[in-house]
Amino acid sequence: MENIIMKLQEFGTLYGLKIVAAVLILIVGRLIASGVRKMLRNILQRNKVDETLVGFVTGLGYVVLMAFVIIAAINKLGIQTTSFIAILGAAGLAIALALQGSLANFAAGVLMLIFKPFKVGDFIEGGGVSGVVEEIGIFTTELKSPDNKKIIVPNAKMTGDNIINYTAKDCRRVDIVAGVSYGDDLDKVRNVLENILSSDDRILKDPAPTIGVLELANSSVNFVVRPWVKTADYWDVFFATQESIKKRFDAEGISIPFPQQDVHLYKD
Repeated sequence: MENIIMKLQEFGTLYGLKIVAAVLILIVGRLIASGVRKMLRNILQRNKVDETLVGFVTGLGYVVLMAFVIIAAINKLGIQTTSFIAILGAAGLAIALALQGSLANFAAGVLMLIFKPFKVGDFIEGGGVSGVVEEIGIFTTELKSPDNKKIIVPNAKMTGDNIINYTAKDCRRVDIVAGVSYGDDLDKVRNVLENILSSDDRILKDPAPTIGVLELANSSVNFVVRPWVKTADYWDVFFATQESIKKRFDAEGISIPFPQQDVHLYKD
């Protein structure tokens, strides 16, 4: 019994202070890590960084700091941490190689959340698809297609090509081509088109719409009609203007060549 007590006393003398120091390192280190996490969160929120990125960055920073604190506490106990750090490094490298695709998506997601080429609610074209942005995640971006399908695009693919944001600006230009026959009075055609545009309150006065002869095609004279509208009114004006052109041309006796000249949208 006395031997056990003596050994406990020797153990306490040898390791007591080290254990106390290790515990203090853990407590103080955790407090410091929590303070750094809070400070980092405040800085990112003041700079209006996306909340998803704020949570991820602060959480990652806290984990990294706590890893250093734990290693320092273990080292204080006299345990060699060199081989432990080497094992962690090798494991980290193996994981990075295995998840290189996911890491590429992560890096792309971070860049998108920082530079914000689009936001939730925007209609975009990117990654070979188009739709309304519903969620921007760390690894993927979710879109809703015009026919209400859910599309999930890896962030690396989304940022690997051009991104077209159709709703980033307050107004857009509607591009319509209307063909008339060579026998029609071009001045009359222009007046009819101007009247159609001026009668629609959704069409902006500034910038002013453009009406002009685009080309002398094989079977028609093609007019380009380019009004400016608020982005939210784009498709309503696009469809309504085409319908008005057809009805007014019929009413004014303006011939639309047969087969009817296609009316289409230019995306330049």
